[in-house]
Amino acid sequence: MGLFDWLPFRKKEKTPEERAEMRRVFATRYDHFRLLIQANTRAHELMGELEEALRGFTPYGMHFVRTLCTRISTAIFQMVRHMGELDPSGNADLVAAMQSINERIMEELEPDAHQAEGLPVIDLTEVNRDHADLCGPKMAMLGEAGHSLGLRIPAGFVITVASFHRFMQSHGLGTEIDRLIQTMDGDDRESVFRVSSNIMQLVIETRLPDDLAEAILAAYDRLAETLGAPPDLAVRSSALGEDIEGSSFAGQYRSVLNVERSSLLDAYKEVVASKYSRQAMAYRLTHGIRDEDVAMSVGCMTMIESMSGGVAYSGNPVNVRDDRVSIHSVWGLPKPVVDGTAGADEFIVARDPLRVEEVVVAEKTDMYVCRRDEGVCRETLLEDRGNEPSLTHEQALAVAREAVRIEEHFGVSQDIEWAMTPDGVFHLLQCRPLMRLSTGPEHETVAANLPKPVLSGGKTASPGVGVGPAFTVRKDVDALTFPDGGVMILRQALPSRAALLDRCSALISEQGGMAGHLANVAREFGVPALFGVKNAVGRFENGAILTVDADGRAVYEGAVEPLLKDAPRERIMRGSPVQAALRKAARHIVRLNLTNPESPEFKPSNCRTLHDVMRYCHERAVNVMFEFGTHDDFIEAASRQLICDVPKQFWILNLDDGFSPEGQDRKDRCIPLKHVVSFPMRMLWEGMQAVPWQGPPPVHGRGLMSVMFEATMNPDLVPSAGTRYTQKNYFMVSKNYCSLQSRFGFHFCGVEALVGERVSENYASFQFKGGAANMERRIRRARFVGDLLEMFDFRVRVRQDNMFARVEGLDRETMANRLKIIGYLITHTRQLDMIMSDDSAVARRKAKFLEDFKLFDAPPEGG
Repeated sequence: MGLFDWLPFRKKEKTPEERAEMRRVFATRYDHFRLLIQANTRAHELMGELEEALRGFTPYGMHFVRTLCTRISTAIFQMVRHMGELDPSGNADLVAAMQSINERIMEELEPDAHQAEGLPVIDLTEVNRDHADLCGPKMAMLGEAGHSLGLRIPAGFVITVASFHRFMQSHGLGTEIDRLIQTMDGDDRESVFRVSSNIMQLVIETRLPDDLAEAILAAYDRLAETLGAPPDLAVRSSALGEDIEGSSFAGQYRSVLNVERSSLLDAYKEVVASKYSRQAMAYRLTHGIRDEDVAMSVGCMTMIESMSGGVAYSGNPVNVRDDRVSIHSVWGLPKPVVDGTAGADEFIVARDPLRVEEVVVAEKTDMYVCRRDEGVCRETLLEDRGNEPSLTHEQALAVAREAVRIEEHFGVSQDIEWAMTPDGVFHLLQCRPLMRLSTGPEHETVAANLPKPVLSGGKTASPGVGVGPAFTVRKDVDALTFPDGGVMILRQALPSRAALLDRCSALISEQGGMAGHLANVAREFGVPALFGVKNAVGRFENGAILTVDADGRAVYEGAVEPLLKDAPRERIMRGSPVQAALRKAARHIVRLNLTNPESPEFKPSNCRTLHDVMRYCHERAVNVMFEFGTHDDFIEAASRQLICDVPKQFWILNLDDGFSPEGQDRKDRCIPLKHVVSFPMRMLWEGMQAVPWQGPPPVHGRGLMSVMFEATMNPDLVPSAGTRYTQKNYFMVSKNYCSLQSRFGFHFCGVEALVGERVSENYASFQFKGGAANMERRIRRARFVGDLLEMFDFRVRVRQDNMFARVEGLDRETMANRLKIIGYLITHTRQLDMIMSDDSAVARRKAKFLEDFKLFDAPPEGG
């Protein structure tokens, strides 16, 4: 035993068992931290889905609204739960705040959007945009088009989602289907096919409940009475999630044509069974859509006597800049066009004014017609008719005219199924959003009448076209003079710039991605936004008129008239009770009030929205992990000393995957730099080592006296004193995360950064405090550092000699640049406070810093 080992303040060496327990405790805490971050990511994604719904381009109902709000709340409650495991203190207040917020959200969602909710059958004339969760988007859009545009649509009725649930609950059908799905191996195609066949057979063989069968047949009888004769019906799917952007389910479900009353119930079951067809089940698996999220409603519509029919696209699906209408037509029913089983005539119709530009007549051998009894049959065309166009020019123009009207009403390009009766009247059978590919640099198929763009490339963060005067926003003060209708030009897509979006005609940013906060809000406001456009800042004088084509990823000088028709159009859900309910609920979800973690107001009781709860949990979790991970006992038990060529000790705490396998397998207490794989740490370290420090700056007499005076007054600067300044320099790291606490000279630095593939979650914060000179010089140095960082997109706050800066929402490459700059400043601001009263010396040092920053590739917007 050593001479002083018996003393009570002698630090006791940890046993291997105690070290192992420390590692276990930290691993448990880190697991909760990791799950909290995962829940944070899910919540951000769901909020993006909410903001997309607020744009209103596709119909949805209250079921969608309630489900989405519940999913967001669930994800954030997971954050609260894991926060409670990390730090029980204050968790009761956090739970209470969240409960209060959820109650306010539910109050906004209580009123039903329409009185038809829960009805087993509803007449098609009563269906509109607010019935998407009762009748499915397909029937909702068809009913909306007929109701709002006065278009001819078939008479009929919808067997609703309520009927589907009633059917599933009868005879244990839903339970048995769930059991069969659980036996399925989603990765085994044969297993999927086998289960599909068994479920479809089960649905066909199950008897409909008597009350449901009676409701369906009663609806048929009412329709027959209205028409004056028993109708033959087209029985078509209209499932939840069908015919919306991103998951159209096109062709996945069954349609049964020319159905009589006696076969109606069997036809209904056949369409319901098609929910479990091989292709539909495979489609859901591929898109990650749960079976329980897809309920089947069924549209029953009168068959139209179709002289000719087909499909029309209101724009070119493979060239977003080509807005000509393309019509694909055959004689008789449109079935072979929809099925892709026969050649079709093609008519290309230009707009403004409408005119037929191209006609390609296919060689048609057959046509589909309704049988006299039931079903459809194929008839052979006479040779002369088979070679004739199935539409006249006037009829093609009529189809194109209605396609354009439908597009303008719904606000997005449309895929339309139509039929033309022998009297030449257009009938709409179906419409859905048309998926189109954006034209980028790799596609040179732009319209011939467009001028050459002055800027091109980037990413479409929010679609559309905007025209207005250019205005570059570099600092917050610029917002005061931003013009109404201006084109906002940014270096970085800062969330704070969202405050100007209601005055914007378009937005251009050199950095940022479509998943970021500013992109989400731009889509909500309908402001066209183009992100990732190089060399936009400083390119245009304020006031110069620009046209921003976000879809075509191009910027033009002046107002480009051919593009102006692509400006954002009226959206289908705008003004609906359902969207109004969602917008009210969103006020308690997406708004962020807790913005300053340093404020005494940053506490659970001040959380007013779910976003506030998210922000509090994230900030508090990081702090708790930091406080725990830097505890002396834990550092001793789990840290590794970094092997490096600098005369300082750096210790690294590996949170999870910050070391390579070789580094994790080492048995000693050291780790070579080459085995550290933490991206933000390596970028920070590269900046720290990029330019050798030349030593302290030359100090004149007053500067030296200031340092000597401060040393006599501040005991923390006495080298022999056991103060907080003598603690080790340490990193906490994972693959995408880094936290550094360090002393350089007489000042102290704290850095935290997260840099991954999700641009919206990337951030870096930098805290800088202290020094050896008097307070005035230390304050000047803090402001000097802050002014430099403001030139590189950081939000900066300086209080006395404490400087705090944060940057967020940048892509990986740009975040690497900013971390290198922070690393450089950590190294090269040592003892700089001594010269802060010498203006010429400060100017020279600033110029040198900016010149050195060029080593990191990305120049600042103000430098």
